[in-house]
Amino acid sequence: MTEAPAPALQGDCAACFGLCCVALPFAASADFAVTKPAGKPCTNLQQDFRCGIHTRLRDKGFSGCTVYDCFGAGQKVSQVTFGGKDWRQAPDTAQQMFGVFPVVRQLHELLFYVTEALTLEPAKPVHPQLRLVRDETEALTLLGPAALDALDVPAQRQKVNALLLRTSELVRTQAGGTGKKKSRRGADLMGARLRKADLRGADLRGAYLIAADLSGADLRFADLIGADLRDANLAGADLTGAFFLTQPQLNAARGDASTRLSQSLSRPAHWG
Repeated sequence: MTEAPAPALQGDCAACFGLCCVALPFAASADFAVTKPAGKPCTNLQQDFRCGIHTRLRDKGFSGCTVYDCFGAGQKVSQVTFGGKDWRQAPDTAQQMFGVFPVVRQLHELLFYVTEALTLEPAKPVHPQLRLVRDETEALTLLGPAALDALDVPAQRQKVNALLLRTSELVRTQAGGTGKKKSRRGADLMGARLRKADLRGADLRGAYLIAADLSGADLRFADLIGADLRDANLAGADLTGAFFLTQPQLNAARGDASTRLSQSLSRPAHWG
């Protein structure tokens, strides 16, 4: 069973300068009603940096916003990196702030996974290394804007990923030793018929499960890091013990009252 992520690794929009609504681009599609270039504020962003249609995002065609999480990078950049001075007050910092935000967001995502790995008992053999890389990654998030701008994030990601892979092997073995036999890492499973499939201990890292039928599937102790669950049917599926699964991934999927989740995750409101 995994524990809920620390507050510092959860988005706090009240302490952020609407960075995801400004820094990031999006294109008119099934996920967004309009096209917006990077660096331009979304038309729904209000003067207090709140979203004017937050409670109606799906109805207004902005479902893409409901499946995004900065993992706490927004408030870190707003309140720590730039000391609480927003891009409207200091327009000269805007470009650098918007460039730094995605960097810190990537680092916070790594911290999110490492923090979860440290709660997983089977991964105890690598906990010492995980603590070291957690502290190192956290220190990187505290660098100044110029240093963050020049940071080699892929190098840090590679270092962290090696430990997350080892964590995955140790945890999936708990599913009865079948995990390694069920590697679907990066597999194209879009629209796949996996109803009631036994996916205990499966390696689904980065798998494309868009619109897949996973109703009634057994996903206990499955590694779901980076799996694309957009419109996947999770009705009646058992996801207890599934790890490296984020709330945004669940928000992008479809489920129901019989979908079983770990206590650290919330049942999305649109599931009904």
